[in-house]
Amino acid sequence: MSLGPALSAALQVHGLQLRGGFCPSPEEAIALPNGRPAAVLWLAGNMGGSMWNAFQASSFAHDGLPHPLDRWSRHLGDALAQQFGGAALYPFDGPPAQPHYHPFQQWASRCEPLFPSPLMLRMHPQHGLWHAYRFALIFSTVDTQDRVALAENTGDALQEENPCLSCIEQPCLQACPVQAYDGQGFDVHACRAHVRQDANQVCMTGGCLARNACPVAPHLRYAPAQARFHMQAFVPDDLA
Repeated sequence: MSLGPALSAALQVHGLQLRGGFCPSPEEAIALPNGRPAAVLWLAGNMGGSMWNAFQASSFAHDGLPHPLDRWSRHLGDALAQQFGGAALYPFDGPPAQPHYHPFQQWASRCEPLFPSPLMLRMHPQHGLWHAYRFALIFSTVDTQDRVALAENTGDALQEENPCLSCIEQPCLQACPVQAYDGQGFDVHACRAHVRQDANQVCMTGGCLARNACPVAPHLRYAPAQARFHMQAFVPDDLA
């Protein structure tokens, strides 16, 4: 039975999409809780604000506890893993609970065309900077049809080009009011110092000006409520 379409349909109910997958090599040693090697890994995530309404309708968004989006993601990932007989992995799981964080950026690059951007975020040719990976689902077996489809999708992804290479003006590097980006790194301290000055400034209420200046996929930019949510998560609670 082909699992990809079933996972895709289950994710869409929550505003998430199947972002691709791959069959890990034995050397990658991605294991299920029972120790068996994973035969396939699928990535789940969102483009733009596709998951925002579903998240806002959940109890996690309003219970006042820390990390509501991570807890919502874990709730969904664990439920889908149980439903389909696999296990879920999360980008926010790391030390001290486990030795290291899962290499989601590496996994994502196996699944989709992703490129470095001047803002240190991963650029997608169709989704721009407005996408994220919420969790991965791993399974001990993979259907032949899924295996073939994954191989074809990976081949297509390799044909894409980085939009940043043809972006001559690079408006993202001109938009930050404190020049926190220089194309080589990100001055997180300068950014946070600026944001903490005023909880109602445009960087907080409308999202990062540098990210918003990117000309790729402007229709996927976060709405003000979602932008503010992510900015509040970026700075300490007492500064938001």
